[in-house]
Amino acid sequence: MTKSSTVEPFAMTLSKHDIKIVRQETTTLQINTGLLCNQLCRHCHLDAGPGRTEIMDRQTAEAVIAYAERCRFETIDITGGAPELNPNIEMLITKLAPLARKIMFRSNLSVLSDGTRDDLIELLKRNGAAIVASFPSLNESQTNAQRGDNIYQKSLETLKKLNDIGYGKEGTGLELNLVSNPSGAFLPPSQTQTEKRFREVLRKKRGIIFNNFFSFANMPVGRFRQWLIKSDNYNNYIQTLASAFNPEAVQGLMCRTLVSVSWDGYLYDCDFNQAENLYMAGHKVHVSEMKDAPEPETSVYVADHCYTCTAGAGFT
Repeated sequence: MTKSSTVEPFAMTLSKHDIKIVRQETTTLQINTGLLCNQLCRHCHLDAGPGRTEIMDRQTAEAVIAYAERCRFETIDITGGAPELNPNIEMLITKLAPLARKIMFRSNLSVLSDGTRDDLIELLKRNGAAIVASFPSLNESQTNAQRGDNIYQKSLETLKKLNDIGYGKEGTGLELNLVSNPSGAFLPPSQTQTEKRFREVLRKKRGIIFNNFFSFANMPVGRFRQWLIKSDNYNNYIQTLASAFNPEAVQGLMCRTLVSVSWDGYLYDCDFNQAENLYMAGHKVHVSEMKDAPEPETSVYVADHCYTCTAGAGFT
């Protein structure tokens, strides 16, 4: 956090509520394939973009696959940057899909819109991968301001393409989930009401359907933190998050059941800690060195940005 923040440290808030965040059984392996992305989103906590060169090489990818073979996680979650831009992505999907009950693929949608990656879409379909698609707003100008010119239309084109091959449709087993983030320094509205509106508008106006919807607050790290500071919104936003702290949200935190692997193969409790270079439990360990999944009851590294995941209904 910046020195100008006056919020009570997150660790102190936990202590006041007599809460310790420790791991349960680790069931999810999250893999960050790199920071290269075709978009330059204002809210990106990883500061990903077209100019980033950090990308998971084949040796690291093979080490991640070997780790997945050793541990047999229930869920494997592939993310980025834009994971579509990693040259080893087809190999990763093909080899990882048989190793877990569920494989998730996070996409910004626009990178799949131009027809050059239709083979990748088919590969995701063949392996039954759930696609988690970032679609921040139903407002075109708002989306483009947050994510880049013409991103809104490109995203709609990809959603239609995914629907056409069965994604989001009942009975296909092809899961299409949408994720929305606010465009500014405020918490998202009620997820129930937002989901209802997204379903109605996308179905009636665009003929687009999806399975699940998630609305999350933006994490005050990376590029979003830079924007908060530049716009003089940082302190107010942190205070808003801290004021909305919900001790009941701790139980469902994803860091308690997830291990995150960075593009260079190091382990973190979540990819938000990855953005801040806060290694898993405070120790720098490479995936090739890990024989097993993290043990239950081991500590989770916390910092003040964790207020985001415990605000209101939480970030699970």
